[in-house]
Amino acid sequence: MKYSNVTDGIFRLSAHIHDLLFEGIWPLPHGMSMNSYIVQGKEIAIIDGVCGWDGVPETLFRQFEERGLSVQDIRYVVLNHMEPDHTGWLVPLKQITRGFELVATPKALRLAKSFFGLDESFCTLHPVKSGDRIDLGKGKVLRFEEIPNVHWPETMATYEESSRTLFPCDAFGSFGAIREEAPFDDQLSESELAFFEEEAVRYFANIVAAFSWPVKKALEKIDSLDIRVLAPGHGIVWRKNPARIVELYRRLAEWSTAPTEPEITLLWAGTEPSMGSLVKAAVDGALGEGVPIHVHKVPDTHISYILPSVLRSSGVILGIPYSSDPLPSPLAH
Repeated sequence: MKYSNVTDGIFRLSAHIHDLLFEGIWPLPHGMSMNSYIVQGKEIAIIDGVCGWDGVPETLFRQFEERGLSVQDIRYVVLNHMEPDHTGWLVPLKQITRGFELVATPKALRLAKSFFGLDESFCTLHPVKSGDRIDLGKGKVLRFEEIPNVHWPETMATYEESSRTLFPCDAFGSFGAIREEAPFDDQLSESELAFFEEEAVRYFANIVAAFSWPVKKALEKIDSLDIRVLAPGHGIVWRKNPARIVELYRRLAEWSTAPTEPEITLLWAGTEPSMGSLVKAAVDGALGEGVPIHVHKVPDTHISYILPSVLRSSGVILGIPYSSDPLPSPLAH
């Protein structure tokens, strides 16, 4: 992978993962990107990072060199979120350099010490809270906003004031690997944007939906910002129309309490001879009324595809053989 210019003085570093279960659970048939960002003023900050396995950190360091920078040039390491897919790279970083300032919420700094041994003997700990700023020089100013439980309790977002770029880490993220030559929304066709939106729905349903109320609180903070570029930890960078992904997340969060889409999800188990006619009758009935219906056979369909379908649907039909006791998994859950 190569670095890419996001906007003046801001660069995206990236790595892709494929052919694994993300967090040991979620299949990634289309892969997933992990994004890290350099903000370059007089001083250099790196915002978030990548995982620590399969040579991924070395990919990040090579992109530093391609940009004409050294890892030793980093003054600030900004950790918006402590999950290992964004912080695993800190282990090899410790072997290369030290003396940087580690910028994070107080909770995140405690986790960094516990996870990676990053304490005052190795680097300067720089706790921040909502409204705090760091001036990098040359007009680049980072401002921090705490957004706890999106989706870990230590999480924050970083906003670069001059370019009006928001770095929200996992918030506004999606599954799906990015084409190296087209990491930005202004480089994608409408069908490609729709793909990443659908992958964002699957990402939200599986990882973030349980934290919909904190997402709503985070959106209240973000609404006060003038966002020209939205640069998440996963997925494409939105610099033509960042409101598109913000409004999608707003709608997804609202689905936890408000009316959802006028659609139905049908989950069924059993065999075709025993259940086929009933499934067909339900599908025909829904379509006859003009209601979209999503059909998933359990356990043939992975739950990561069932959850977004259920999340968006106003109604759910369970098709269960009469003899099923207890309910087949994952219907039981």
